[in-house]
Amino acid sequence: MTIVVTPLSGSEKLCFREVFTSAWASGLLSEYIRTYVFVKFSLPHGHREIKLVMESEFLDKVEDNAAIRTWSEQCQIEKGDSLVKGYVSELRGFTNISVTQNELQELKEIWAQWDNETKQLFYGTYGDLPYLLDVKIDKHLFRAMAQFWNAAYSCFSFGKVDLVPTVEEYTTLLRCPRIQVDKAYSKAVNGPTFMKKLTNITGMSEQWVLARMQKKGESKCIPWTCLRDLILAHPDAKKKIDVLPCVYGMIIFPKALRHIDEAVIDLFSRLDKGVTPVPAILAETFRSLNACRRMGEGRFIGCAQLLLAWFHSHFWKVEKGSYRFMTDNYSPLEEIAATPRGEDVSEENWIALFQNLQEGDIGWKVPWLTTDQILYRCGSFDWVPLLGIWGATAYAPLLVLRQYNSRQFVPTTYGLAQGEFSYEGGSYKKRVKEISSAWNQIHRMKKLSVGPMTTSEYREWRTRRINDNIPERKPEGAQSKEEYLRVVPSELEIVKRDFEKMSAELERKIERLEEEKMLLKLDVDGQKAETEKLRKEKEKVEEDRDDLKKEYKKMRLTIRNAGLGTTPEQWRRKIQEEKAKASSWEEKFQEMQTQNEILRKDMAESHKEKKGLKAKVAELGRSLHHYQRRDSEDELKLSLSRIKEMKGKIEGLETTLHGCELRIELLEAREGQWKEELHHSHQQVRDRDYLMGEAIVQIRKVADHLQALASQAEIVSMKYELQADRNQELTSLLRKIKTLSLRAKAYL
Repeated sequence: MTIVVTPLSGSEKLCFREVFTSAWASGLLSEYIRTYVFVKFSLPHGHREIKLVMESEFLDKVEDNAAIRTWSEQCQIEKGDSLVKGYVSELRGFTNISVTQNELQELKEIWAQWDNETKQLFYGTYGDLPYLLDVKIDKHLFRAMAQFWNAAYSCFSFGKVDLVPTVEEYTTLLRCPRIQVDKAYSKAVNGPTFMKKLTNITGMSEQWVLARMQKKGESKCIPWTCLRDLILAHPDAKKKIDVLPCVYGMIIFPKALRHIDEAVIDLFSRLDKGVTPVPAILAETFRSLNACRRMGEGRFIGCAQLLLAWFHSHFWKVEKGSYRFMTDNYSPLEEIAATPRGEDVSEENWIALFQNLQEGDIGWKVPWLTTDQILYRCGSFDWVPLLGIWGATAYAPLLVLRQYNSRQFVPTTYGLAQGEFSYEGGSYKKRVKEISSAWNQIHRMKKLSVGPMTTSEYREWRTRRINDNIPERKPEGAQSKEEYLRVVPSELEIVKRDFEKMSAELERKIERLEEEKMLLKLDVDGQKAETEKLRKEKEKVEEDRDDLKKEYKKMRLTIRNAGLGTTPEQWRRKIQEEKAKASSWEEKFQEMQTQNEILRKDMAESHKEKKGLKAKVAELGRSLHHYQRRDSEDELKLSLSRIKEMKGKIEGLETTLHGCELRIELLEAREGQWKEELHHSHQQVRDRDYLMGEAIVQIRKVADHLQALASQAEIVSMKYELQADRNQELTSLLRKIKTLSLRAKAYL
């Protein structure tokens, strides 16, 4: 038997030779070439025919990749690089960048209060944005990364390594199902007002929005606290979910801290139309890094959490055996946020590590990026323009093809350094319109990885490329990545940690002292109020006393000037008679008080008997419980007899209590009779005083003020107080006795 191999055509041979050589060198031959065996038996000779056929899809990739590679290299030759010879860098040597972000604890608490159903509804509407709340910001790492930002090429340049967040990577990280990846945001020139947008989003009235609008710099905004209160108290659950993504201004674009900018609201109001926020996020990230690098300092106005999540995905390689990212419910942000990372590596160690970074230290393609196509240009632009919410910039995806697991060739970069502008004046509107039109004509290429990951032309171009103030490598101090990331605290760091610990303790003490100060202040305010109340009462009493003195003086003067026709001896006898009557009434009141004392003693004895009865009932209860455990019938009968005796005593006590109540009623009846007699006596005294003349009337008033109003009012008030206390005690005693009776009946 012989084997016949059908030969390929001329063009297939050339294509196959190039691909076969590259694939064989990379060890990926089996991934791209499929072998199909067609066996055909020939009757006279018995030959077998085997034909090797290239997969048509792979050939399409080769042709597409080759055409774009030719175009890119030709453009780079004809137009030139982003920077040309003779360029003088305008960047500072070191950038002191601040990563001050909003405090997100309130957002975390709101998110934690929602149930799982509401959270799933939010994920399905707005994507994995909440996972950014759990991504910690390593300030040392971020500041070190900022030193390697290359503004001329819109990428991070670590030695021979170029990395940049791409549209596809950020889209996968945010994982928002509603967005359309080709529908980029564009700043509206003539759109709804800020008030109208907030009214539509929040569902509140224009008066509510107008009362809360503020102005920060040249932009309008609304405080985060207003939206927070609205989320917590809004009656419509759907509106709560719609309002929360306004926190794009808290996480993604934290320009005005604890405020949501008008530009952020404009972007968010377009999300329900399928607009993708990714180009705008990338644009403001790149623009903020560029501004900080040019000024040598500044605050990063962008989503530091998202940028660090992207960097962690490339810097720490994922195990090859992990294929969890292939499932539909897999969230890269969730996994990144849950992965513990050390935050004690110093900024100097990070910078030294990046200066000596090698290509093998980078995980070029993140495992969760499954796209097969690369957005590499828009319209007539040779790269991808990005429209932000405050300005525009651009980046070149062809510069980082290895992040797509595609072979890296020379990218076209002409004009990248000049592609940035802000939305100021009126000239930007024409450029915004041009970029918006370009996004309607996007161009994608198919990724292809065969042979070496970089072409020889790219390596040559990379060595000749003019970098814009990129920190140079220091090979004399080169170490492994593990050695750089090893945390070896210096004496200064130890002192710094101790100082931070002492500062934290002092802050806690200050907080406690503030709380104590607040409590003392409240006590002082209460004491001041009480003192003011007493002062007013004292002033009122003094005013009453002064009025009484004045009235008394007037009475004395009237008596002196009246020319009384009665001798002093007669006045003395009449006064003695009145005093005798008052003494008799005092004796009656004393008798009543004595009876009250006797009744009080009876009540005390009843209370003692009640306590003894309560103790006996408790003892009987314990005995009953003990007897029940021992199951002794005789002792149980004895206990029941004791309970019956106690029941009889309780009934006797109730009878005694009923007698006490009757005596109280009798005393109350007598008290009413005494009041009537006292009233009748007063009437007789007033009649006699009227007959005695004007002097007797004045004496009567003096006697009323000095004796009757002093003694009788106090006695009557004391009587009422004693009577009220007696009634309250009797009511409480009756209630307790009834309770004991019910318990005893329950035991029976």
